[in-house]
Amino acid sequence: MSAARRPAPPAWWGPLVTAADEAGGPEVPRVAADNARLRSPEEARSASVLVLLSDRGAAGGPSVLLQQRASGLRHHPGEVAFPGGAADPGDADAAATALREAAEELAVDPRTVAVGAALPPLWIPVSGFAVTPVLALWTDPHPVTPVDGDEVAAAHQVAVAELADPGSRGTVRYRSGRAGPGFLVPGVPLIWGFTAGVLSWLLDLGGWSRPWNTGRMMELEGC
Repeated sequence: MSAARRPAPPAWWGPLVTAADEAGGPEVPRVAADNARLRSPEEARSASVLVLLSDRGAAGGPSVLLQQRASGLRHHPGEVAFPGGAADPGDADAAATALREAAEELAVDPRTVAVGAALPPLWIPVSGFAVTPVLALWTDPHPVTPVDGDEVAAAHQVAVAELADPGSRGTVRYRSGRAGPGFLVPGVPLIWGFTAGVLSWLLDLGGWSRPWNTGRMMELEGC
């Protein structure tokens, strides 16, 4: 769809981008800082993820595109994550990295995406990356599917209303003693770690969060 023919953005989009610019980015749990590969943010490699929202959630509200990593991967097998990955030398900026990775992983057409804001990079000690979440609107959603089944097992379009449901939320505690938010919605494995931290921030930022039981513990094997 050409830019001239794109429908007007949903009412929640403009305020969300403005709030994101003013908030300066989320805080995410450091799952295993005691086993970090790198001890300094200055040593980190650059990466980006695409936080891609569309207006196709429950009752016409927003939804977010997530993917499930393949179970055979060496790092983070089977985890739910945003599309994204490490920067390539040819990427113009963090948004270009996020769009390229979403196209390579789920065949998301970059022409159907309007970038709203690139947030400050988040240092992830356990992986050695500084990850930039790129907030974007999917102006013309289309069917997506994993491009390489050895890397991505499934795509999930998750309604923000489902994530905000107090029954979907809980707290995950890691072996390091640290804890962070978790989400469990129908048809999707437990969402935790970096992804859950960004989603929790997104719910707060958009005014979608509802009171929930932070004492409800969600079990995570092997973390």
